[in-house]
Amino acid sequence: MSQTPPPDTSAPAEGGGYDPYAIQQKWQARWAEADPFRAGGDDDKRPRKYVLGMFPYPSGDMHMGHAENYAYVDSVARFWRHRGYNVLNPMGWDSFGLPAENAAIQRGADPRAWTYENIAQQKASLKNFGTSYDWSRVLHTSDPDYYRWNQWLFQKLHERGLAYRKESPVNWCPNDQTVLANEQVVDGRCERCGHEVVKKKLTQWYFRITEYADRLLDDLNQLEGSWPSKVIRMQRNWIGRSVGADIDFEIEGRDGVVTVFSTRPDTLHGATFFVVAPESDLAAELAAGASAEVRMRFQAYVDSVGRESEIERQATDRPKTGVFLERYAINPINGERLPIWAADYVLADYGHGAVMAVPAHDQRDLDFARAFDLPVRVVVDTLAPITGAIPVIDVDADGIPVGDETLDSIDPAKTGIALTGEGRMINSGTLDGLSKRNAIARVIDELSARGRGRAAKSYRLRDWLISRQRYWGTPIPMIHTADGRIVPVPDEQLPLVLPDAAGLDLTPKGTSPLGAATEWMQTVDPETGEPALRDPDTMDTFVDSSWYFLRFLNPGDPEKAFSPKEADKWAPVDSYIGGVEHAILHLLYARFITKVLFDMGLVEFTEPFSSLINQGMVLLDGSKMSKSKGNLVEFASSMVDPGADASRVAMVFAGPVEDDINWEDVSTTGAQKFLARAWRVAQDVSSSPDAVWAEGDPALRRVTHRLLADAPGLVEQTKFNVVVARLMELVNATRKTIDSGAGPADPAVREAAEVTAMVLDLFAPHTAEEMWEILGYEGFVGLVPWRQADPTLLVEESVTAVVQIDGKVRATLQVPARIDADALEALARGDERVIRSLAGREITRAVVRAPKVVSFSTH
Repeated sequence: MSQTPPPDTSAPAEGGGYDPYAIQQKWQARWAEADPFRAGGDDDKRPRKYVLGMFPYPSGDMHMGHAENYAYVDSVARFWRHRGYNVLNPMGWDSFGLPAENAAIQRGADPRAWTYENIAQQKASLKNFGTSYDWSRVLHTSDPDYYRWNQWLFQKLHERGLAYRKESPVNWCPNDQTVLANEQVVDGRCERCGHEVVKKKLTQWYFRITEYADRLLDDLNQLEGSWPSKVIRMQRNWIGRSVGADIDFEIEGRDGVVTVFSTRPDTLHGATFFVVAPESDLAAELAAGASAEVRMRFQAYVDSVGRESEIERQATDRPKTGVFLERYAINPINGERLPIWAADYVLADYGHGAVMAVPAHDQRDLDFARAFDLPVRVVVDTLAPITGAIPVIDVDADGIPVGDETLDSIDPAKTGIALTGEGRMINSGTLDGLSKRNAIARVIDELSARGRGRAAKSYRLRDWLISRQRYWGTPIPMIHTADGRIVPVPDEQLPLVLPDAAGLDLTPKGTSPLGAATEWMQTVDPETGEPALRDPDTMDTFVDSSWYFLRFLNPGDPEKAFSPKEADKWAPVDSYIGGVEHAILHLLYARFITKVLFDMGLVEFTEPFSSLINQGMVLLDGSKMSKSKGNLVEFASSMVDPGADASRVAMVFAGPVEDDINWEDVSTTGAQKFLARAWRVAQDVSSSPDAVWAEGDPALRRVTHRLLADAPGLVEQTKFNVVVARLMELVNATRKTIDSGAGPADPAVREAAEVTAMVLDLFAPHTAEEMWEILGYEGFVGLVPWRQADPTLLVEESVTAVVQIDGKVRATLQVPARIDADALEALARGDERVIRSLAGREITRAVVRAPKVVSFSTH
C-alpha cells in the first residue's frame, strides 16, 4: 500500500517559491565542475566501501523502472559517504547483445551507432537524476579495451580445461536464429521475441561450471543473512545437488556399459524397464539396430520432441509418450533383462541421459508403465515401521480399526500412486528388511564389489553454454586449423576486434554473420603458419557481466584485466543492488568466475558480492515497465515535472525496497509538496550557523536526535521508506516550532533544518544541497559527516502508562520514564478514574510492569 506525504499548508516564501527544475540544473552544474563523488586514492585514509548497481543495457532511454534501482544505489552510496567512508560507486553499460543487433537490423543501422547513442542518452539521464557516480570509472562492454579481457579470460579458462567445445542439444530460437541460455527461455518461448523455442544439436563452446558445483552450493552458507533468503534458495535449487550412485548397465549386443545416476539405488531390484532420452546419441545408436518400422517411428518421435521445451517435457500432468527400441539392458544386481524405451520425460543432459525406471516408487515411471502396460514391482514396504515405533492405525468413533490396509491395497499398479515414502526393503534379496539409508549403503557396496557402480553426486546445473551465432558480441579467440586442431589466438594479437558491420548481412540465418566476413575469418595457424580460420561465434553477454565489477577498479588499464592490488583494497563489492530477475544465472556466473580467479591467485576472496539488495519492479497497468511492451513512464519527462528529487522521494516512499510498486500509486505530487515544505523550513531559519543548539526547544531537539540515532540502522536494513516518513515527521515538528514560541530564531529550528538537509541528501540531493546553501554553508552537504545523536536527548522524559481493571483499560497516566513499580501502583490506585471504575470493589491482585502497565484484578 502506498503512502502519500502530508499536504502542504505553508505559504510560499518571500522571494519566490520552490523551483525544483532550476535547483536541479544549478547543482548538477556544480557537481560536474567539482567532481565531488570521485573515489579517493591511496592517500585517502578513510575506510573503503564499494557500492555497485547492476549496470544497465542501453536499449533507448531509461524509464522509471530503471530509475528505482538507481535511486536505491545512490541512497546507499550517499549514506556511506556521510558515515565517513571512501566510497567507490562506478557506472558502466552492458552494451553487447541481441537487442542492439535486432534494432540495427530493423533500422538498417550499425549496432555500434545505435548502442553508443543510447549510452549517451542514458548517461545524461542518470546525471539529471542527481546520481553520485564516480564518472572517471565508466566502462562499456562493447569497447575493444574491455572485451579484450573477455578473450583473455576465455583463454585462461581454456588453459585450465574449463572452456571446451562439444556437440549437444541446445535451446534454439528459430526467429532470432541463435542459441539461448535456459534463463532466456520462458514458458517454452524466447524471452526476447516470444517465438517457440526448439531443441537443436549444435557444436558449441562451454565453460565447465559444473566443476565448481559443490563450491557454488556450499559457499552460499557464507551469504546467509547478507543475501535475500529467496535468492539463496533459488541458487541452491538451480544447482540442485543430488546424492546417490552411478550404476553401470550392460546392453545386450553392445560393447561397453551405460551409466545411470540414481538417488535411490536401494530400489534397483524394482527396476522393470530402462529409459533413454530420445535426442541422445545412445538412443540413435540403439534405434539404428531396430526394425525399419521402429526406426521410422523413432525418427518421427525425435522430430516431435525437438519442438517441446524442457518445461513441457518435465511436466507431471502430461500424457507419457515413448518408443520401444527393441533392445534390452541388463540389471547389474539381479541379471534381469529390462526393455529399453526412448521417452521425452528423460533429458539428454540430466545425469547420463538414461534412467532405470522403478515405477512402483517413482510417479513419472509409474505413469509411463501404466500407459504402456509395463510391470510394476514394489520393493519398499511403506507400511512397515522403520524406527520400531508402533504404526498409526485409523479407527472409528468406537475405536474399531477402519479398513484393513495392506501392501496389496495400496499397490501402485492398481492405485496409480507411486509409493515414495520411507519403509523396509522387500523383494530385494540381501537388502530385505533394511531401511532406505542402510539399503543404499549396502547396494553401493555390492555394486562396487562387482565393479558395476559407485557412490556419486549429480546436479541440475549444466555447463555454461557461451556460444552465440550473432554479430554483436565478443569474438571467441580461437583458431581452427587445416588439420583439425583448435588453438588460441596468440595473446599479442588480442583484442580480436569485430569487423565493421558495413557490408555484413546481420539477418539471422542460423550461423554467425561473422562467418561471411571472409577477410576477417581468414588467419594463419600460429604454430605452422598455414592458412586457418577464426571461430565465427561470439560470447554470451553473461560473460561480460561476470567480472565487470573488477574492471571498474582500473577500467582503462591496457596491461591487465584488473589490478589484484586494487582488488585487495576494494573488493568484494560491499553492497550490490539490482532486480531479482538476475537472481540465478548472472549471480551464479559471477560467483563461478570469481572462484576461478581465486584459484588463479588473482583475488583473495571467493564470493563477489558481500551484500545483495533486490528491489521490486515498477509496474504500470499491472505489468513490469518495459520498452518492448510499450508500457513505461519515460525518464526524461519526469526529470522536468515533477523533477528528479520528487520522483526519487515518491518511489522510495512508496513501499519497502523488495516490494513491487504500481506507478499509478506513486504520489510525485505529494513528494514535491513535502520537498517544498522542507525547503521553506531552511528559508525560514533566522539564527546564525554558530547558534547554540542546546539552548533550543528540547521537544524539537528530541525529534531531531531520534532521527539521527535511528536512520543509520533503518538505511542498513534498506527501510528507506521509513526514513522518509521520519523526515516528514521532523519537517512537520520544525514547522510547528517555527509557527509558535521562539519561532525561526530558535536554535533547535536551525539544528533540525541542517539535519533534514543532511538526511534528505540520501533521497533528494538537489533540494538538500539548496537547503544547505540557504542555511549559510559552503561545500556540498553530500560530503558532510553524519552528526552524532546526543544520548541525553534519546531518553524519554515521560511515558504513557495504561491502567487495566479486570482486563479492560480504565485510565492512562503520564508518568516519569524511570518511575519504579511501587510508585506507579500508588499513582494508579489514587487516580480518580480508577477509583470510580472500581466502584468500591476490592483489588485482589495487582500486576505492575513499570513504567507502561498496571493491571488490577477484582475477582
